[in-house]
Amino acid sequence: MSFLDRIDECRVFDDSKYRPFRVEGAEVGLVDHALTDLLADYTEAFHVGRGEIGFAADLKTPSARSRTIAAVLDDLRGRGEIKGWRDEPFPVAASHAAPILFTMERAAVPRFGVRAYGVHVNGVVRDGESLRMWIARRSPNKQTEPGKLDQIVAGGQPAGLGLRENLVKECAEEADIPAKLARRAVAVSAVSYRTERREGLRRDVEFCYDLELPPGFEPRNTDGEVAGFELWPIERVIEAVRDTDAFKFNCSLVIIDFLIRHGFIEPDHPDYVALITGLRGLQA
Repeated sequence: MSFLDRIDECRVFDDSKYRPFRVEGAEVGLVDHALTDLLADYTEAFHVGRGEIGFAADLKTPSARSRTIAAVLDDLRGRGEIKGWRDEPFPVAASHAAPILFTMERAAVPRFGVRAYGVHVNGVVRDGESLRMWIARRSPNKQTEPGKLDQIVAGGQPAGLGLRENLVKECAEEADIPAKLARRAVAVSAVSYRTERREGLRRDVEFCYDLELPPGFEPRNTDGEVAGFELWPIERVIEAVRDTDAFKFNCSLVIIDFLIRHGFIEPDHPDYVALITGLRGLQA
């Protein structure tokens, strides 16, 4: 195994399986053929053509699209097609900076191959020359990747919150990090990927933050999504990412990015350039 294996796990994609989902001329998703066939039944909501999928012509506003797709998704949920319902509206747009075209239930985002965004926090502790990182173990009851290792804090970016607001919220919920301390997190990078997973097509951008925590701080989960935390020497983190698949797939990318930025993976590493380019794998 190698760091590059973690990158390769996040770029499994076969273009022939999908049809573009377009709104106002912009591609916002990629829908597989099985779901496309189901959506063809909802003629009041979608126009399904040979080359693409779009909303019905009379759905011209974000609110109208959001209401309509909510009803469709609720019906698909009842048919067992949408699993892991979360009651979280996610914004859908052509890009991160573009206007929101509609919102949809988070559990349906990978089924529609919609771009999604999230925040990941590397919680680190410095002790002289040594560096340690707080590692979370995901709850065995999580819908995705139960029991896998994770950042101290990570969460999807919902509609209605700014990135920094969401970071502070997630810090409180997942690790009981006070808002004043959470706001010290430094925005440092972003990783992206396009890959097929059990839950569907993941086309995600994860915004990365580094947060230096005081030696006496002990994280405590408050929302039931984390089974526990451990403070690891950075050498152990390196070995786990490089030599195992113990971490959730996208968390490995966030750590590789951290290791490059902090000089633990240097330019003379044989995969250095491949790693850097692989960390930004989402196609526009």
